[in-house]
Amino acid sequence: MDSNTEVLIGWRSGLHGWDALVERYSRLVWSVPRSFRLSHTDAADVYQCTWLCLAEHLTRIRQPEALGTWLVRTATRHSIAVVRARGREVSFDLWEPESPLPAPEEVALTNDRQRRLWAALVTLNERCQRLLRIAAHSPELSYAQVADALGIKVGSVGSTRSRCLAELRRKVEGLR
Repeated sequence: MDSNTEVLIGWRSGLHGWDALVERYSRLVWSVPRSFRLSHTDAADVYQCTWLCLAEHLTRIRQPEALGTWLVRTATRHSIAVVRARGREVSFDLWEPESPLPAPEEVALTNDRQRRLWAALVTLNERCQRLLRIAAHSPELSYAQVADALGIKVGSVGSTRSRCLAELRRKVEGLR
């Protein structure tokens, strides 16, 4: 009598063989929904449904030595059902993290935005260029420090910055 038969007979008779069965076939059952590239959540659902089906059909299994095949077929059927239910939906998978590198289209858009921004910035007057560069590179500076660096009154820093930003926005929009 093979170990599957012993486990199934033991479990049917109330002994504690279920844990050994799950331990033996757990990786195999997990591998099926993962081979369908299901999300972690969907793969977990297939995994649980497969074990539930085994528990429900345990008394009907006639060939315990073919239990691995039965589990794979059951997990495959459940995986196919999930794929059909999801249609062409692309799932986000936390098991396979996204690349830390940006997508090529993101790089292209960022480069285009930066190019337009710098092209517009250099068309501003010297005072606006200096003020916006200070604001961008040293946002922690107080209005008093910015006013001192630019040689303007403290009370005019905010309004000058607002006018310079508005002018920069208009110029960037004109470069589209």
